[in-house]
Amino acid sequence: MTQDEMKQKVAEAALSYVVEDSIVGVGTGSTANMFIDALATMKDRIKGAVASSEATAERLAGHGIPVLDLNEALTRVDSLSVYIDGADEFDAGKNLIKGGGGALTREKIVAAASDSFVCIVDETKRVDALGLFPLPIEVIPMAEELVASVAEKLGGEPKLREGFTTDNGNIILDVYGLTITDARGLEDHLNSVPGVVTNGIFSHQGADVVLMGTPDGVETIR
Repeated sequence: MTQDEMKQKVAEAALSYVVEDSIVGVGTGSTANMFIDALATMKDRIKGAVASSEATAERLAGHGIPVLDLNEALTRVDSLSVYIDGADEFDAGKNLIKGGGGALTREKIVAAASDSFVCIVDETKRVDALGLFPLPIEVIPMAEELVASVAEKLGGEPKLREGFTTDNGNIILDVYGLTITDARGLEDHLNSVPGVVTNGIFSHQGADVVLMGTPDGVETIR
C-alpha cells in the first residue's frame, strides 16, 4: 500500500467521527484534502464546516459544503463537534508538530474551538521524539531576528520560509535540529516570546484520537 493509499484509508475512516447535523472543523494539507473529498459524500448530513485556511475553504466550497466563519459558527453552537486534520509528526503522547502547510495558527484556533481533535496520518508520521520535522513558528515580521535568536539558544537552526506569507500576513520560521522531549514546555516557552503568533507544537491542542494508516489498515490510537 502506498503512502497516498494509507492517507486515503484514514481520510475515509475519519467520516465515522463526523457528527451528523453539526458543524465540523477541517484542517489543511494533503490528508485533510482527502478527508474533504470524502466529506462531500455526506455534505447533506452536516450543517457546514469551518476551514483552517483559505485553501481549505476553497476546496470545501468547491464540493458544495457550506463554509462558515468560526465566529459565525460559534454564535450558532457552543463548540464545533470535531476537528479533523493531519500532522507532520506525532509522538506517543499524541503531541503533534503541524504547520508544514503554514496554516498552524488557524489550525490551532479551530482545534481549540472543537469538542475533539481526530488526527489523520500515515505511519511515516510517528516518531519517538518530535523534531525530525522542522518546527514551524508563525512570526510577526518585525520580530524575525528576535525569534530566530531564541530558537538558536534552544539549539535549533531557524530558517525563513522563503517566498511564503501566512493567511494572517505573517512569516514562518522553520526550526531544524530540535529534539523535543517536553512538548508542552517548549510550546509555552516559544509562545511567550513577543512577536510569536504561535508555534507548530500541538500539545495543549493535541490529538484526542490518532487514526494511523498502515499497510495492514487503519490503526486507532487513543
